[in-house]
Amino acid sequence: VILFFTSPIGLGHATRDIAICEKLRSLTNDKILFVTGQAASTIISNNGYVAYNVYTPNDFQVNYSMHLQSMIKWLIQYVSYYKRCKMIAQHFIKKNSKCKLLIVSDEDFASIAVGKNSNKRRVLITDILKTHFLKGLPSIIEYGMNRSLDHMIRSCDHVIIPDYGNDIDNKSYIGPIVRELTTTDRVALRKKFKIHKPTILLTIGGTPSGKYLIEMTIKAFKKLRMKLDIELLIASGPSIDVQDKFLCTSDIGNIIYLGFVNNLHEYIYASDLVVSLAGRSTIDESIVYETPGIFIPIKNHFEQEDNARRMGYNYEDIFRLEFLMEEKFDNMNVTRSNKTISDGGSRKAAKIISETLESCY
Repeated sequence: VILFFTSPIGLGHATRDIAICEKLRSLTNDKILFVTGQAASTIISNNGYVAYNVYTPNDFQVNYSMHLQSMIKWLIQYVSYYKRCKMIAQHFIKKNSKCKLLIVSDEDFASIAVGKNSNKRRVLITDILKTHFLKGLPSIIEYGMNRSLDHMIRSCDHVIIPDYGNDIDNKSYIGPIVRELTTTDRVALRKKFKIHKPTILLTIGGTPSGKYLIEMTIKAFKKLRMKLDIELLIASGPSIDVQDKFLCTSDIGNIIYLGFVNNLHEYIYASDLVVSLAGRSTIDESIVYETPGIFIPIKNHFEQEDNARRMGYNYEDIFRLEFLMEEKFDNMNVTRSNKTISDGGSRKAAKIISETLESCY
């Protein structure tokens, strides 16, 4: 049995784990079970896997203008959530302890801790080796947490990092992990999705933190639409229903509301431009599928700000969306050709997991 403990904070962990399992199923006949929660369990089960909806994390405190707040409060709540996750992980690990069992954790560190105490093999998937949410005196708390995180990482049999770098110790840098497309024929996908014009895809992932990005993108799009014959697709994810608040107006031409879709990666490939929060998985899919993107981070969210910075963006760019989108269209080749999509990251991850499973006894 492979027990995938997938962090339900956002959807990026779930989508990259789905990509890995697509390759893993050709390498092993062992049962794959997911332990996760919220929308992550929905998208995983919709892709044909058994997913237990048992994790309920606390939401980040993000204000209307997308500023992360009350981090000390969130960290205290996270400690409580971590303890609950340990109890849940202990239940599932004990339940499957008589089987040949491998624990795979996508940033669910509670399962790594329980697996270590149970002497089970452990593979960690993460692009975070330490956090830096806090500043000043409170950062002493985070320093202690990072020391514990480092010990946990070092204790794993393998650590899979979906980034570029040199392998060291138990860490393997495997590059981006993206889901497989049903077809690389963009014309066929655009026809399937009824995309007929140059199209912007707006996506905010699995959390409610991107309401402000939706509002600002719609405002910018309405101005840009006076200059260009373009469309806007809004994939608001599972946590926001923006249809009533933002779209029910008399002026909604060329705006299409998608809501929550399981195959967002195919919409990214079919679209001409992506506007998104700066989540790692969306950025990776944009890069691998060669779809230009504009990535706006949540203010004070160190991971998103780092991701955005790598792509040349920062929070203040949310006030320049009209200019940035127009600039992208001016410089893009709208008739992008089909391409061969690299699945190297997911294949490498699946191989590491399969080989670790074989070493279990």
